[in-house]
Amino acid sequence: MSDLTPFEQFTDIQIIDKVRGGDRALYELIIRRYNPYLYKIGRSYGYNHHDTEDLMQETFINAYMNLEKFNKRSALKTWVIRIMLNNCYREKEKYRTKNEQLTHSFHFQEANSLSNNNHLNTEEDIMNQELGKITEQAISEIPLLYRMVFSLREINGLNVAETAQVLDITQTNVKARLSRAKAMLRQQIEKRYSHKELYEFNLIYCDKIVDEVMKEIGCEP
Repeated sequence: MSDLTPFEQFTDIQIIDKVRGGDRALYELIIRRYNPYLYKIGRSYGYNHHDTEDLMQETFINAYMNLEKFNKRSALKTWVIRIMLNNCYREKEKYRTKNEQLTHSFHFQEANSLSNNNHLNTEEDIMNQELGKITEQAISEIPLLYRMVFSLREINGLNVAETAQVLDITQTNVKARLSRAKAMLRQQIEKRYSHKELYEFNLIYCDKIVDEVMKEIGCEP
């Protein structure tokens, strides 16, 4: 990592202002700050480890390329998360369209990406290492609208207002969906649940994303 220690206490807005002013190297702080959030989002959406990394890289590049459009009315965290969610949704739609084109001989159905997603990660080794097979399967099997609220609130630690803003729903809906999600998951994971163990994104993966994004924006970390 670059020698950025003196800047680590800067707020997101201070960092973004400096990046906009030409100090592109500081964008590394934003990547490292929000890598864990985006990783959890991608995995909660149903993507495997490799595809999640690709979506994260794309999201950070998208955010960098559109920094001038960030109006500071919302937190940078929610702004970046919404970009990740949009990328997850777009990729899922692309996948759905591709499969529909390849399966004219039989009836192809995919869950509505705004209400239900039963796509299970097939990389069993990664699943077992990062969060435990039982826990991830339990989360993957609940409808997406509940799963994402659970991920944002309980795994990523966003508050009710932030979650409502990211998902463009009311705070009342956030509370109701979270309650429903917990009810769905309780039997399977309540005795095993650990915030810190769920969808961990360790430092070796973090470094990889930092390196790739910084290269793409023309600034070696």
